Amino acid sequence: MELSDKVAVITGGSGGIGRAMAKAFLEQGARAVVLADLSAEAVSTAAAELGCAGRACDVTDEQQIIDLVEWTIGQFGPIDLFCSNAGAGGEGVLTDAANDVWQKQWDLHVMSHVYAARAVLPSMIARGEGYLLNTASAAGLLAALGSGPYSVTKAAAVKLAEFLAITHGDEGIKVSVLCPQGVNTAMAPKSLGDGQTDGIIEADELAQVVVDTLREERFYVLPHPAVEEYVRRKGDNIDRWLSGMRRLRQRTLQG
Repeated sequence: MELSDKVAVITGGSGGIGRAMAKAFLEQGARAVVLADLSAEAVSTAAAELGCAGRACDVTDEQQIIDLVEWTIGQFGPIDLFCSNAGAGGEGVLTDAANDVWQKQWDLHVMSHVYAARAVLPSMIARGEGYLLNTASAAGLLAALGSGPYSVTKAAAVKLAEFLAITHGDEGIKVSVLCPQGVNTAMAPKSLGDGQTDGIIEADELAQVVVDTLREERFYVLPHPAVEEYVRRKGDNIDRWLSGMRRLRQRTLQG
């Protein structure tokens, strides 16, 4: 997909990855970009600074996603690209992660993508074209040590993206899943701890990788190239990979 003259919606758009993608899409000549975020004030400020549209939206509320899609179509015409990008960290492993933490992570990292697809796919399928970009994480392909709810729900987000690509690819729908490691945003500060990242990149760097991947219409968006090799090793020998991850966890706990 070339972004010139396209209409894009980006949830989680007021800062970090979402804002950087919006900036990059506008630089590529997008006809309209709509930012959506939980805070009406934050998204209005970001939209004004970038020169695009902004809407308050709680992505865990399906009706609000439907309203966002309908408003965008009414204002700018058919949506070419929907970036379901909102997310947040969730600490804890199993016994120390309360049920409400698991549920909130599930609603934010999985159901928000389901709601977005339900809302936007009918009009895309009717036109025979459209693109979904869902933000997951390298943790969804591998693991985030010390964060069970985050790892598990991000893995589910990857699987949902695969399912959408399989189910709707023959109807003209393209799907990509964004799986970064550390990005310099409010969610991931400069220090992430031993073994948890191959380097923290800037959000603008990530956004350029997104643009390039959309142009090539590849499924994985991997701003940290090493992740692809880690996934390959995991697939080659899962038992060896699990053993290595246990060793890494022990080093992290002792460090």
